[in-house]
Amino acid sequence: MSGGTALTGVAVAVVTAGYALVSRRIAATAVTAPLFFTACGVLIGPAGLGLLGLEHSAGPVLVLVETALALVLFTDAMSLRGRQLHRGRFLPVRLLAIGLPLTIAAGWLLAWPLLPGLTVWELALIATILAPTDAAVCRAALSSPRVPPPLVRSGLNAECGIGDGIVLPVFVLLLAALPGAAEEDHVGIFWRSLVLSAALGVACGVAAALLLRRAGSAGWVSREGNQLMILSTVLASFALARLVDGSGFIAVWAAGIAFAVLMRRDLPAETSPDGARSHGFAGSHEFTENVAALLAAMSFLVFGAVLLGPALEHLDWRTVAYALLSLTVVRMVPVALALAGSGLRLPTVAYAGWFGPRGLASLVLGLLVVKEYGTGAALPGRVVAVTVGLSVLAHGVTSVLLSERYGAWYAKASGRDPGLRERVADGEPAG
Repeated sequence: MSGGTALTGVAVAVVTAGYALVSRRIAATAVTAPLFFTACGVLIGPAGLGLLGLEHSAGPVLVLVETALALVLFTDAMSLRGRQLHRGRFLPVRLLAIGLPLTIAAGWLLAWPLLPGLTVWELALIATILAPTDAAVCRAALSSPRVPPPLVRSGLNAECGIGDGIVLPVFVLLLAALPGAAEEDHVGIFWRSLVLSAALGVACGVAAALLLRRAGSAGWVSREGNQLMILSTVLASFALARLVDGSGFIAVWAAGIAFAVLMRRDLPAETSPDGARSHGFAGSHEFTENVAALLAAMSFLVFGAVLLGPALEHLDWRTVAYALLSLTVVRMVPVALALAGSGLRLPTVAYAGWFGPRGLASLVLGLLVVKEYGTGAALPGRVVAVTVGLSVLAHGVTSVLLSERYGAWYAKASGRDPGLRERVADGEPAG
């Protein structure tokens, strides 16, 4: 290990340890984990101390962020259930089926006058990268007990969990269409990246679930074994897809869905040696989520260093204007259109529209574009970096305050109107 690499490792360790030591203290403040790690990343990156950069740390950087996104995709896919969408009722369905395509279209159209010199495919790629949302950026706003859980909390969390999986195929195809991409059969790209990768992912998920169920029924699997099986399924699906020049992320997403479906079907509870029954699968899922959360936090450190810091040194009004519009008009207008006629009050529509933070998926996809095309992707990389950076700051700082204000409004409104759409239980008619 070279001296520079060792120093980078020390810097990452110090930042991570620093957050661990104050994590409980800042949990109730406006300083979120993504905000903390992003700010520290800028400090230790090329714009600051120069301890971490894409030029001399490209390999470890990409491994870290790709691993983080792969684990997040797998755990999000494992969490998907029909009941999750049902609890959120129409909200996630409308946000994903109507709001997400409109968000991409609006981002694409607004990029035309603000980002001259880019091709139509590059503009579409930027809009697509900035479309998925990330609950981790404003965790308080999407998990506060004051926010109505049957609709808003479940709905927005479902949107965050599903949106990145929907965006991935579009990203893969647009990336192949960028100027400078290798001349290649686009039908082959579609086949390998979407169809073959998804098939390999499903095969890995099914095989892992069947083996784990069989071994679990025989009493061979410990809690640690469950955890290792989940991690190995992520690795196998990602690696197999890359082996055939496909998309590891799409494979992992498909593997997570297949694995969870089979594991939940008539899953026997794990029996411990003393006869007590426990939910080994649920505990393993929680372990994987914790690992994913740790790697995601460290990915924001990388983001601050290799993307945001350099982008801040080359700011211009067009990039800032597009970033601001992306977080407001591009998100909030499609959400308002998607929820038109739903019966939701204006504060709820505004809350759902504002809390569409950009996070891990956007920063990883942006980093992949920069790594693939180098200086040719300088402007798209800056746009993504500034937009995600502003989102981490704005959504993180406002999450506690606005969740409290929205919760107070909801408490008063539901007290005055028992038929309030936001509080209607699943299956009950509004009003």
